[in-house]
Order: sequence, then structure tokens, then C-alpha cells
Amino acid sequence: MLSLICQELRIWSLPTESCTWPPNPPVLEAMLEGWALQQRTRFLNWESTIRTRIALIRRPARFTNEYPWQWDPAEVEAFFDDLRTRRPGRPLAVSTARNCQNDLRLFSDYITDTRFGWPSTCNERFGRAPVQLLHEWNTVSHTSEYEGSAERRPLTYDEVQTLFDAADGRVEEIRARRRKGSLAALRDAMVLKTVYAFGLRRQEACGLDLCDLRRNLKVADYGRFGAIFVRYGKASKGGPPKRRSVLTVPEMDWIVGVLDQYVSEVRPAFVPGKHPAFWITERRDRMSLRRLNEAFETAHRSADLPAELDLPALAAAQLRDPSDRVRLSREVAVIPRQGAGSSCDADPDG
Repeated sequence: MLSLICQELRIWSLPTESCTWPPNPPVLEAMLEGWALQQRTRFLNWESTIRTRIALIRRPARFTNEYPWQWDPAEVEAFFDDLRTRRPGRPLAVSTARNCQNDLRLFSDYITDTRFGWPSTCNERFGRAPVQLLHEWNTVSHTSEYEGSAERRPLTYDEVQTLFDAADGRVEEIRARRRKGSLAALRDAMVLKTVYAFGLRRQEACGLDLCDLRRNLKVADYGRFGAIFVRYGKASKGGPPKRRSVLTVPEMDWIVGVLDQYVSEVRPAFVPGKHPAFWITERRDRMSLRRLNEAFETAHRSADLPAELDLPALAAAQLRDPSDRVRLSREVAVIPRQGAGSSCDADPDG
């Protein structure tokens, strides 16, 4: 594998002294490509894992102005100290630092493993071999289950109600102004309520399809909204997305009316055709993670909630004591479409 990568990147045709920084060093590029290939064979995700790790390795290379086979522990420690102090008032999160250190440790494990041939290659070409840079004395210890900021917390009952009132109010405000966008605003309000009612992550909510609605025979009154089948749960250790069924609990039975209104009135107004996605955009496509974030941020600003409350905090609020769960009953009626100039029309062109 190593010889194939090296031949492809033509590193053997270059003299040793030509490998100087800052030009892209062929040996470093071959290392990164080999490491990426090793991770791809483990079926790790390119976007969320491999590409992020590759970008991280380039940062200490630029910081030290040296290559991985020239690094020593002191230089890596200086790099992380710079990350920690470069933004006054916005300290590097402990979990972020530990994740970066773990990724760098994995890269060091790869280039120091004799099975991949990099120690002998670097010894022959540069007179020194890469070493493991991180150990128990210069890495963050994982001592507690939760390492997030103490300010982060689930939304309270009043905050959830205020958020939903702000989202519903935006629908009515747009309609009062006779402007386009009320249908999208109504969908955004409904997806936020769904995230809360079922405790969904962003990818889980956006990955829902219409066929993921399930019946629960023990609560026949809920009809097809007795449960939802989540197919894009958080994966672990390079595995596929986890699946689970989330039941509609009695404290959240108001979500049945919300989902029924969305499926019967709101979603068809976007003219989705045969698109399988549950949450449809104005462009007749699946709602993206970014669009879901924007929906929450818009309602968050309108509700004037504390800055530390984010979308995961809304999903976490569902896990509070059942007596604290918000019970909603008010619906926002869908104004019938009245032609291309109607203020409630979905705008196919965004």
C-alpha cells in the first residue's frame, strides 16, 4: 500500500532536500492519504470524521513550520497552548481539546506503526523517524461523563412555551403583512415542536421520511402518529446510523394534532410530488441541518431567550420530569391557497 501511494504521489523522484516547508511536501501528503485510506477501510465518514482529522493535522504543521517526523512533544504542547489562549474570553472547550488530542494521537499511532512503513521511510530519507507525541502527561484526562459548559442546560417549561409562541407568532406576523413565507414559517414552528415532543437530534429530525410514521396499538386514538421510526440516529465507532422507535407519550399528545395538520395541509402545499422526505422545503427538497438551525435561531431571537440555549437544549427539555412538559393545544390554521399571488404560497424559488 505504501509503495503504491508513494509512487502515485511521485515522492521517490524528488530529492530529499527538495522537501521543504511551505510547499506541499509529497511525503506528508502521502502520509495523510494513507491515513485517510486506512480510515476509509474502517468505513468512517468522510465529511464528519476523516476530512476534519486531515485538516487538524495540517494545523500543527503550519504552526511549527515542520513536518510530523520532525515534531517532538514540546512543539505539540506549544500548539495546544496556543489554541487554548488565542481567543480571550472564548476559551477552548475541554471536550474539543481532548478530541483534537485524540485525533493527533491516532495520526501518530499510524505513522509510527512499522506495518505501514513510515518509520523506515523517514529514516532513509530524513535521518529520523516519527515518534508518539502525546501521552498521559500532556493530554486532557476524561474524568467525567459530561464535559460541556456549566451554562448549558435544557429549556424550562416557560422557555419552551415562549419559544413556541414566538414561532407561531412569526407565522401570524408574515400573514398580517401579506408577504410570502408564512407556509415555511408554519413548517418551521411544527418541526421545532416535533424536535421537542420526541427529543430528536438534528440529523434524526431532518432524516425523517413520510413512511417513518408508526401506529401504536395501545393508543389507537393517535392514529398513524403513535410513534416515529428514527433511522438516522447518532452512529458510533464507524458504524451505520442507529435506529430506534420513539413513542408518542401522553404528556405530548398535542403533537398528534400538529403532525396531522402538517401531513394533511402544510406538506401538500409545498407540492413535494414523490419526494419521500417528511420535512419539505420551498424548493421541494429535504430540510437541511442548516435550515433547521436557522428555524430555531429565528424563533430564539424572537423569544429573546438566553444565548446559551440551543437546539439540542430544546430536545433535552423533553427528558425533564413529565409534569414539566409543555402541553400545547392551540393550532395555527393554514390559510387556503388562493393563487400565485397569495400571501401564504410556498415560494418554489426560495
